[in-house]
Amino acid sequence: MILPKSIWGPMRLPFLILTPSCVMLGLGTAVWTSGYVNVLYFILALIGAVSTHISVNAFNEYFDFKSGLDFKTERTPFSGGSGTLPENPGKAHNALLTAVAAFACAALIGLFFLYVRGLALLPIGLLGLTLVFAYTPLLAYNPYLCLIAPGLGFGPMMVMGTHFVLTGEYSWTAFAASLIPFFLVNGLLLLNQFPDVEADKSIGRKHFPIVIGTRSSSILFSILLLCAYLSLYFGVFFHSLPKMSMVGMFTIFLAVPAGIGAFRHADNIKKLIPFMGMNVIINIATPVLVAIGLLIE
Repeated sequence: MILPKSIWGPMRLPFLILTPSCVMLGLGTAVWTSGYVNVLYFILALIGAVSTHISVNAFNEYFDFKSGLDFKTERTPFSGGSGTLPENPGKAHNALLTAVAAFACAALIGLFFLYVRGLALLPIGLLGLTLVFAYTPLLAYNPYLCLIAPGLGFGPMMVMGTHFVLTGEYSWTAFAASLIPFFLVNGLLLLNQFPDVEADKSIGRKHFPIVIGTRSSSILFSILLLCAYLSLYFGVFFHSLPKMSMVGMFTIFLAVPAGIGAFRHADNIKKLIPFMGMNVIINIATPVLVAIGLLIE
C-alpha cells in the first residue's frame, strides 16, 4: 500500500539519512569498547532513532502549519519544511497522527530497552522524547535552547543512547564521539535558519539569526564546526577515541569553504544554498567516517 503524501511528506524522508549516520557512530563506540553487539538490539535502536526523527519532523510540520508559518516561509532544499500541508490544508491531522505514531513507536522501543538494560537509560530516554515534542512549540522561541537542542538530540541522546542499549553501560568513548554530531547538528540547524529569519520573526520565534543577525550567526556557525573537529582531536589525544577515528578529519576540506561561504553570503540566500548543501554532507559524512575508524581499529 502506498502512503498518501500527507503522511510521508511531513516525515521529510530525504533528511532522515542523518539519523543512521549518528546511530552508526554509537555502534562504532560500542564495538570498539565491547567487541560484540546484539544485532537485534542495533536494529531496534535504529528503528527507535528514525522514529524520533520522523516524529520531530512531523510535529514541526504540523505546528508550523497551525501557526501560519508555512504560508510565510520561502522554502529551500534544506529549510522551510516540505510544503505538504499548505498544499493539502485538510490533511493536517495526518501529519499529527504521523508524529504521534512515530513518537509512540520510539517510546515503546525505549520501554523495551528499559526492561532489558535497566533504569540508567531513563534520563536519556525522557530527555530525548521531551526534545522531540517541545522543540517546535517551545524551544524554538529561546535562542539558547533552540541552538543546542538539535545537537543534544542527535549527539549525546542518539549516540550515547545507542551505545548504552548495545553495551548496557555509558562510556567516555561514547561521550567523546557524541560531541562531534552535537556541534555539527547545532551548526546544521543554525545555518538552515538563515532563510527563515523574517518568517520566524513574524510568529515570535527567537533564534540566533534573529537575535544577533545572520552575519554574526555565520561566525557562530564556523565556531561550531571548529568545535566538532576539536572534539575529535581531543578525543583521540586523551585516548577516548582510537587514532583511526581521525579519518573523520577529512571533511574539514568541506568545512573550511562552508564556513567561508556562510560568512560571505550570510545575507544572500540564493548564494548561500550551495554551502548549506555542503554542510549537510559534512554532518552525514563525518560521523560515518569516525564510526568506520572505530569499527576497523
